[in-house]
Amino acid sequence: MPPIVWIDGTYSDRADAKVSVFDHGLLYGDGVFEGIRVYNRRVFRLGQHLDRLYASAKGIWLEIPMAKQAMHRLVEEAVGKSGLEDAYIRLVVTRGVGDLGLDPRKCAKPSVICIVDTIQLWSPERYEKGLTALTAATPISHRESLSPRIKSLNYLSHILAKVEGIAAGVDEVIMLDPQGYVAEASGMNLFAVTRGLVRTPPPYSGILRGVTRDTVIELAREAGYATEELPLNRYDLYTADEVFLTGTAAEVVGISKLDGRSIGSGVAGPVTKDLAARFRAYVTRGD
Repeated sequence: MPPIVWIDGTYSDRADAKVSVFDHGLLYGDGVFEGIRVYNRRVFRLGQHLDRLYASAKGIWLEIPMAKQAMHRLVEEAVGKSGLEDAYIRLVVTRGVGDLGLDPRKCAKPSVICIVDTIQLWSPERYEKGLTALTAATPISHRESLSPRIKSLNYLSHILAKVEGIAAGVDEVIMLDPQGYVAEASGMNLFAVTRGLVRTPPPYSGILRGVTRDTVIELAREAGYATEELPLNRYDLYTADEVFLTGTAAEVVGISKLDGRSIGSGVAGPVTKDLAARFRAYVTRGD
């Protein structure tokens, strides 16, 4: 099925969907977004995603021109029109059309975009064997500059880190915060498992608090795994039994090698596979 695209009240297909070259989302990355999954025609944790979208908008002084309940109905409607059983939604809110200056007051009204399509980051083989990764030289943004908890349209630092990984021939990158602590991957949250203890950086460290991340923490605790949110450094990852990533698009995927060092047995580990299976069962049954 071709993607469904809704822009400010009008549905279009991929070929006809267009935004103005004067939109400040394009000119300056001035806007926010969410990536959301659909499983068996059910939108996964839409309420949590919308809460984060509206919080991100408030964080950049952007008023979304649609009540949260109306946005909820729009997403459900677009999913229905797509005809897709399993899908990926991209919700985007930009500052809107303005002029070539920075002044947001020149933007008369924010624009809202809803895309319903499919996504696949890696093959099933990569999930089985695990990803190779390196530590990127590019850090995440300083949390007092632009809070990493704001899911903004400006992803340039993460893209530059991703390019480092591409140039080095690895699948993914691990980004550090300005103090040198482990933060996240280019677009995913990070976990380490050592002797059954599941650890992940806390939200106060400046990471984006992922919806999939929070779900996996819930599932891990329900399964009886001891789980802690605390700062981690690269040594903690190098010496872990397992390292895995979580994200809306990626779901749950293991890291087999980091900075040339094999992690654990060098393949996706048993805790990673267990939590991935629990996550898949959870989203499939639609709780």
